[in-house]
Amino acid sequence: MTQPPVIDETLKNIQPVDRAWLQQAQERLDALTKPRGSLGRLEELAAWYVAVRQDLWPPLARKVVVIFAGDHGVVAEGVSAYPPEVTYQMVTNFLAGGAGINVLARHVGAEVQVVDIGVQHDFEPHPQLHRKKIAPGTRNLAVEPAMTREEALRAIEVGITLARDNIAAGADILATGEMGIANTTPAAALAAVFTGLPVAEVTGRGTGVDLDTYVRKVEVIERALARHTPDPRDPLGVLAQVGGFEIAGLAGLILGAVAARRPVVVDGYIATAGALVAARLAPPVADYLIAAHQSAENGHQAMLAALGLTPLLDLGLRLGEGTGAALGLNLIEAGLKIYKEMATFTEAGVSDKD
Repeated sequence: MTQPPVIDETLKNIQPVDRAWLQQAQERLDALTKPRGSLGRLEELAAWYVAVRQDLWPPLARKVVVIFAGDHGVVAEGVSAYPPEVTYQMVTNFLAGGAGINVLARHVGAEVQVVDIGVQHDFEPHPQLHRKKIAPGTRNLAVEPAMTREEALRAIEVGITLARDNIAAGADILATGEMGIANTTPAAALAAVFTGLPVAEVTGRGTGVDLDTYVRKVEVIERALARHTPDPRDPLGVLAQVGGFEIAGLAGLILGAVAARRPVVVDGYIATAGALVAARLAPPVADYLIAAHQSAENGHQAMLAALGLTPLLDLGLRLGEGTGAALGLNLIEAGLKIYKEMATFTEAGVSDKD
């Protein structure tokens, strides 16, 4: 199947981060009034941000958290502790400003946008809502492919277009969020395929299922992988067989941001599954990502390792929504302020070491 032109163009524009920019940023960091490297990962974040933006004095004014929401046919297998209607109810909560991500986004000065890419509900227009529904939920991946390849491509294209639109409107950095009851099941399936680890090692309790439900969840994923035999060399095929609309949208958002040299803060388990898909489609993607935190969900560490990412925080978070990513935005901004606002030894009249 021929890919849409927007996807082809995006993939062609993705190049590795130029190490020369990292070096230039590090030279300024080393000249600041502190022992070299003494601010640890805050220095790393600042140098990374400069290198991604290819600007020695890059702005960081507009921060946007984009939450993709979609339902999942696999919920029929009894793999979640919550009923499927919670997906649309939580979207309504996001739009009302009452969810965890709304609180943390306000705290760090970030904007929240919500994308209905596959929710089994029709929403009224809202200024923060993008109505981009591909279908009212995926199919049951345990018995048939979750999406067609065409649907997966359309969902990726939605993400790319939203990245482009946000960047055109002045977004300096994007953060990933998601909502979808039962979406830890497709995320675990993707993790198993792309890491090569056994399903049980990358599957967790999601929203807090009991042991019987967890065992059933592992069996459902194993049955799906046996049925579809996904090939990790065909990331689009894997995504269509066992993924989700919101995961595909996240992959597209990441690809679109990276092609425009904008940094992306990756949230937890589900968002990292989307990042894995994006990185399989365009390997340099990982250079542009920061893993905000280590999720409490099994398998997240393996996915981060596959991307070569070290998380900033380990707070036992497993809510999703982009909550961890919002906290990551705060740390990136702190690192960049150090880089921009701290005096050098020369400016402060302080003696450097011999």
